[in-house]
Amino acid sequence: MDEFEVPSYFLCPISLEIMKDPVTVTTGITYDRESIEKWIFQGKNNCCPVTKQILNQDLEITPNITLRRLIQAWCTLNASTGIERFPTPKPPASKIQILKLINEARNGPQKEVKCLQSLRSVASISETNKRCIESAGGVEFLVCMINKGNEREDVKPCEEALSLLYNLKLSENGLRFLFKGNNEFVGSLIRAMQRGSYESRAYAVMLLKSMFEVADNTQMVNLKMDFFVELVEILNDQISNKASKATLKLLVDVCPWGRNKIKAVEAGLVSLLIDLILDCNYSNEKRVCEMMFVLLEQLCKCAEGRAELLKHGAGLAMVSKKIFRVSHVVSEMAVKILYSISKFLPTNVVLQEMLNLGVVGKLCLVLQVDCDVRMKEKAREILKLHSRAWKNSPCIPMNFYPC
Repeated sequence: MDEFEVPSYFLCPISLEIMKDPVTVTTGITYDRESIEKWIFQGKNNCCPVTKQILNQDLEITPNITLRRLIQAWCTLNASTGIERFPTPKPPASKIQILKLINEARNGPQKEVKCLQSLRSVASISETNKRCIESAGGVEFLVCMINKGNEREDVKPCEEALSLLYNLKLSENGLRFLFKGNNEFVGSLIRAMQRGSYESRAYAVMLLKSMFEVADNTQMVNLKMDFFVELVEILNDQISNKASKATLKLLVDVCPWGRNKIKAVEAGLVSLLIDLILDCNYSNEKRVCEMMFVLLEQLCKCAEGRAELLKHGAGLAMVSKKIFRVSHVVSEMAVKILYSISKFLPTNVVLQEMLNLGVVGKLCLVLQVDCDVRMKEKAREILKLHSRAWKNSPCIPMNFYPC
């Protein structure tokens, strides 16, 4: 073997890079610890990448000490070629260590801060350590810290706990635990959005988004008005691209339930969405524009939402303009919005405005181009509904007019 050639058994089967911390899973295959942890926890896979056999979500792994020493020895032998020897990795944290840290935190505020710092250091080492913190009661400790944050003048420990809780990337069971206690923790996150720093507000909304992805129906329908007010504020402040996407995704998930659409409209969401779409160039953020239109279409299913869209001076024009401009999803949602308006609010003023703004011409164009059948059907139905009112438009085919 050439001294510069890397032995194949030194390479991780996932990343094809030299393993720094080789570990063997229950199927007998050896991987680099970081790679297999990302595969299971971040990639949300439940099988061995090589054998495809199901792996336990606790990821039972055994350090391959012999292979690690061989790799380190090979790196030492080839140091003259610029290859650095990998240091011996720290062993994973144990539940006993985590419990000891949490118990010490009960001895006062200073101990709490020290515990948070230690937990953050432990969590930063590996995904295994994050899961260990979760299973050892770390989530309960962090939730308690965040819930108590409203009682303290110093909000820094609460913000530190919120940051750490988000970065643990909790399992589904961990996220469901956060809903215990009659949504008390949701209220704490709303308070964090009201009085926290930009960073804490972002962490709060991103954590809420993860929580509601695993929520049940009852948790979706009992949301308070201030929940929507704060989400609209975060979207308006444009704290970060990641926070804005999380806010939009969260609103898309919760708005269809109960009276949530009406609460979101009352919080000013319709007007804000129109302004954001008008003011921003989403040529490189197609997904953001799509979520905004999906949300706007949901809100226009209620009378309050339709009224707010018409109340905005540029509402109808913006919706019409985006057809065929961004993506198929945006075009389909735009036609659905126009359908809701024309079906439930077909006043003479609205119909004339649609004609003056070129909405009728855009709907006729939908019928002529190659696009989704359902979209064509919606456009055709709108035109048939109001062909008499739009009879002076040169776009509408003669067969739309009644005999």
